[in-house]
Parts: sequence; structure tokens; C-alpha cells
Amino acid sequence: MALALSLGRRGQGQVAPNPAVGCVITSGGRIVGRGWTQPGGRPHAEVMALAQAGAAARGGTAYVTLEPCAHHGQTPPCANALTKAGIAHVVSAMEDPDPRVAGRGHDMLREAGVAVEVGLMAAQAARDNAGFFLRVQSGRPWITLKLAATLDGRIATASGESQWITGPAARRVVHAQRARHDAVLVGGGTARADDPLLTVRGLGVRRQPMRVVVSAGLDLPAEGAMAASAAQVPLLLLHGCDADPGRVAAWEGKGAKCVGLARQDAGGLDVGAVMKALGDEGLTRVFCEGGGQFAAALLDAGYVDEVIGFSAGMVFGSEGRAMLGALTAGALADAPRYDLAEVRRIGPDLMHRWIRPL
Repeated sequence: MALALSLGRRGQGQVAPNPAVGCVITSGGRIVGRGWTQPGGRPHAEVMALAQAGAAARGGTAYVTLEPCAHHGQTPPCANALTKAGIAHVVSAMEDPDPRVAGRGHDMLREAGVAVEVGLMAAQAARDNAGFFLRVQSGRPWITLKLAATLDGRIATASGESQWITGPAARRVVHAQRARHDAVLVGGGTARADDPLLTVRGLGVRRQPMRVVVSAGLDLPAEGAMAASAAQVPLLLLHGCDADPGRVAAWEGKGAKCVGLARQDAGGLDVGAVMKALGDEGLTRVFCEGGGQFAAALLDAGYVDEVIGFSAGMVFGSEGRAMLGALTAGALADAPRYDLAEVRRIGPDLMHRWIRPL
């Protein structure tokens, strides 16, 4: 199952709106088939593993990180595929909460005479597909917030100089993290200040993440890297319903998808509406790269599920630009809290990863 989980993680950022599933088939004490959900969500992990195993699958055991599907979609149910291949035993990490499955895959297997066990390494499987579960159950994706700052929490000098605080090794890790998510998200302030491309570079990915910009007034640079690439790499612009129709038409003409959302009383977009819009796009894992005000709004609303921080060995002092805007927490007990999951040295920098308890 540990191998199946590691295989499943290969699909992260490539398979939305599907879950990233892994499957290992054993027979006679040896592994005869391995598979994971392929880019675009098809074929499923079980089908890939069965194709590799061939006739050796008969009488074997399939270890699957999520309950095999039970419904007819673009392909027949994986539960049927496993029984037709002669699998005798299925070990499933957990039940699929998708209403189209929700235990029916396991029931189909049992009715066909297949022995079924559920729950092996369930906690890790739940972590790996937390974004898929969030979208199915709450209508929103898993949000990973990336923060890169000096030791004293600054992202730029007083004059605005910020490139580069962290080293090339840390920046390469950021590109790898983008590749493991379905979309890269920034606020309008970051888009205006940096005109970021927000693509995965240097890693040869098969599928670029969607780029998402949240800008209430849609007052974004009409020229530059993001505008020029709107027709080549998916670009979703979330803006206020009252944004200038001319701006909307101009961006749609460049190839971007524009979605109007409700504003809050303060004028910014409703963060809950932003989360719903991301879920409606089929996104399960979203990598947020700021800016400070938008990141603070996400934290305040309780939508940040994971924080990946990079700390560089320099200090800018109080006149430097803070990495986060103001939060509303007035007491220590109200501050967002996360569990430390990982600490690593990345070149000259320190990476620390924090996850909100499930």
C-alpha cells in the first residue's frame, strides 16, 4: 500500500477533477502490476495496473489507495474491471466519499466473490487526496499557501526590491510544488506588481497548472507575460460582477476565462465565492503565491489548509514589506494554527511545511 500511495502522488496536479489514485497488484508473493491515474484523469490506476499485470492478475491481490469506482463515466467501473481480470482480493485504503461511489464499489466486488479489506494506511490516503474530498464534500479545493521571506518575515525592501530573497534551489522546489497542484493562484496586487508567468518551468511537465488571478476591478496589465500567454496556458480571472465590461471583453479576447463574483462590503471579492468558483472549475489542489493582503484574507477566512514557508538568511528590518497583511485575530487563541509536517534545508534556505489538522 505504501508503494501504491507513492504511485498515486505522481498524479497530483495532473488528474483534476479526479482523485490521484495508485494501484499495485501482487500474485505469488511478487508485484505483477503497478499503475496510477493518468493525466486528465483517464485511464484510472486500476486499469493501468491490470494492463501491466495481464494474465498474472488472476487470483492476485490489488492494493488500491481509494475505493474502486462503481459508476459508468467516460470508462466502465474499475470494480468491474478488477473482477473480470480475476482479482481475488482487494485491499482498499478507504471508501470514496463521492456519492456516485460511496461504498458501492466495495459492494460490487464483494457481490462478485472478491475478498475486500478497507482501512489500510487510511490516514495517509486521506491526506493525499484531501483536495478531492474537500471538493466533493465542501465544494472547494485544498489551498496550499507559499510564503518566502527573510528571517524577520519581509518579502521586499522598503524600496520594493525582492528578487531574489531565496536561492535557485528553493525556486526550483516552488516550480515542483506548482506541478503538484491543479492551479496557481495570486491576488491582483501581485499580478500588477510582478506580471508573473505562474507556469512550471525546467521540469518538463505534461500539463501546466491553470493560472488564477483574483482582481475585483480586473485592473490588470493588458500587456506583458501573463497577457501574452493567456491563449497558450489556461488563465482564469475572478473579478467583481461590476468590473468594466470592456476589460472583461479584452481579456476574453486574449484567451482568458473571466468569472464575475460578488464583492464584500469592503470592496474586495467574497473569499467564499472565490473558493466556490475554484471548486466549480474542477480544481482540487490550488497553490497560492500571494500577495500579502490576499493571503491574509484566505487565512482569516480559514481556507488555508497547508503552508509551505521558505526562510532566507537575511533581514530587512521593520521598514521592509511584511509578507502578510493584517489579520483579524485579536487574541492568541484565535490565531490560525498548523502542525509542523516537514523541515528541510534547500540550498542556503530553510523550507518548513505546516498542515492544518484534519
